[in-house]
Amino acid sequence: MTTTDLKITGMTCGHCVASVTEELAELPGVTAVDVDLVKGGASTATVTSESDLDPAAVRAAVEEAGYQIVEG
Repeated sequence: MTTTDLKITGMTCGHCVASVTEELAELPGVTAVDVDLVKGGASTATVTSESDLDPAAVRAAVEEAGYQIVEG
């Protein structure tokens, strides 16, 4: 199992969390998604997967939900 932590901006409520969780959970190999919401800041999404995730696919999933990954 692999764990990937993502910093995501723009999330403000439970609906935002649900949208990001749904998109990330659809990625191949993802077994769990846990989002720690930080209103007005960078929230953390912890994604557990069977192997390393494709960074481009992760970014596309977050952007599909309407949010942005913070680099660094």
